[in-house]
Amino acid sequence: MHGALDDTICAIATPPGEGGIGVVRVSGLRALDFASHVVRLRSGKSLQDLRAHTMALADVCSQAAAPLLPVEPVSPAHSFIDEALVVVMKKPHSFTGEDVVEVQCHGGPVILDQLCRALMSVGARLAEPGEFTKRAFLNGRLDLAQAEAVLDTIRAKTARSLTIAQSQRRGELSQEVETTRSALVVALAHVEAALDFAEEDIAFVRQDELMRLLNETCDRLQRLVQSGHEGRIWREGAAVAILGRPNVGKSSLMNALLKSDRAIVTPVPGTTRDMLEEVISISGIPVRLFDTAGIRPTDDPVEVEGIRRSQQAWEEADLALILLDGSQPLSEVDRVLLSRPEAAQALLVINKCDLPRMLPKEALQRASSTNAGVIDISAKMQMGLDALREAIRNRLTPERLESRDSVLVTNLRHAAALDRALQAVEQARHSVEGGREGELIAMDLRIAADALGEITGIITTDEILERIFSEFCIGK
Repeated sequence: MHGALDDTICAIATPPGEGGIGVVRVSGLRALDFASHVVRLRSGKSLQDLRAHTMALADVCSQAAAPLLPVEPVSPAHSFIDEALVVVMKKPHSFTGEDVVEVQCHGGPVILDQLCRALMSVGARLAEPGEFTKRAFLNGRLDLAQAEAVLDTIRAKTARSLTIAQSQRRGELSQEVETTRSALVVALAHVEAALDFAEEDIAFVRQDELMRLLNETCDRLQRLVQSGHEGRIWREGAAVAILGRPNVGKSSLMNALLKSDRAIVTPVPGTTRDMLEEVISISGIPVRLFDTAGIRPTDDPVEVEGIRRSQQAWEEADLALILLDGSQPLSEVDRVLLSRPEAAQALLVINKCDLPRMLPKEALQRASSTNAGVIDISAKMQMGLDALREAIRNRLTPERLESRDSVLVTNLRHAAALDRALQAVEQARHSVEGGREGELIAMDLRIAADALGEITGIITTDEILERIFSEFCIGK
């Protein structure tokens, strides 16, 4: 952040474009003072006297001036912008922990822009991305994991994603992390006390007690680390690539799953030369669906590049759907696709089941190493799609995830910190078992505790804060 934290900031808090309502937010030491210069309450009261967390009808003027009385006519020097509802939230009972004024007016971009310009003309500064949430963190309203969950809440693609984000915003992940960190700090205190009084021959913690604590901490960290991949799917969406040779119906399948004509479908092989990506929800799971170029031998440089991207999508996908044409025998390209090692983890989907069958399952089993079942569909006739959706859901979210009541880790930064903590605790455990020096055990415990502290922001750097809050929109 380039501005000072004691600046009073303002920003449009609603999305760009036209809307029924637009919100401008002001926060800082002089929020009430600056807002009073552009907001005139219809009641005639001063904005400073307005009861907190209550709405008041007001006029908004575009020029800086002393607060106008409601009986005064609006002069050209104080040109009227719009009528609005205004709410005051006084510190510390606001999102940022500072005095906050929110002005709700009509959502025209010109209106909102003029209101921000009026506030800036009396001394407010335009907020930088994420600056309101950063101030909430710095003022102790949120820890860092909760602040990041605000962004996850905004970006949630499904109801389940929103539930997970809200759980983290309420502090459930932070509580789990802090409980683990506190246990490590207690163990570290005992180990360091034993080092300080080594000559006194005082046992501050028995080896078996320390091992029990480290084993319990390892188990807790392992559960959190293992939830990272599953949590990422709920947060970012699972990448599902549709693969196959040209004209097997990949684009038709994508359109059928999307229930819209997103991809161009023609009888001409090789119509799709680049990847198309769309996000859909399958049983509440956000799925990033990729329609890829048909894979076949070709000299066309554009098609070659499309095929390269198809293969890259396969390697990076959480799940691949190998689509085959059930109305034709296996081709050589089909056999090559099915023989690849990645095919063992793919779902096999036979399209065009409404046509006479020319692809026996026995031939498919001989050509493929996959243990997954085969799904018969007709993208054109909308047949078998429910079974395919269920198969995709089952592959992406095992029952243990669907019924999970514990905390899910969805953030890559959190997962990396937990992994470092786990490695350090495991190293400390090996040191205790091997009877190594207490200094080494203490060092590993400190590394683990610090890594967990990075998640909630107990330990952090300006670089980390800049990176996190720069992802937010201006106004949040």
